[in-house]
Amino acid sequence: MTEVEFDLPKGYVDPTGSVHRAGVMRLATAADEIYPLKDLRVRNWPAYLIVLLLERVVTKLGSLPEVHAGVIEGLFSEDLAFLQGLYNRINGLSPPVLAVTRPHCGSEHHVEVPLVGG
Repeated sequence: MTEVEFDLPKGYVDPTGSVHRAGVMRLATAADEIYPLKDLRVRNWPAYLIVLLLERVVTKLGSLPEVHAGVIEGLFSEDLAFLQGLYNRINGLSPPVLAVTRPHCGSEHHVEVPLVGG
């Protein structure tokens, strides 16, 4: 399995008002994770990395002719978070969990550390 179908929770609304929810994401390659790091937009704004990663691996979204950075930028926050989670799951990435101690009471709890794609 190298591709996974998905349905966005809210859907991308294109300039004509059409909503696109059904899509396909393929597994990421090393190049997908490396080449965006050369992009000046990522160097100037590291948070932009997820936009370029998703642009590369989301191969279909509704009836759109292509999925480009502008489409990813136009997603609702819930849909972006959904795609980030899907990216991490299908690529076998699980967030590291750290044990932290609360300073006010000394109790310990666990927190997930965000991944590059997250």
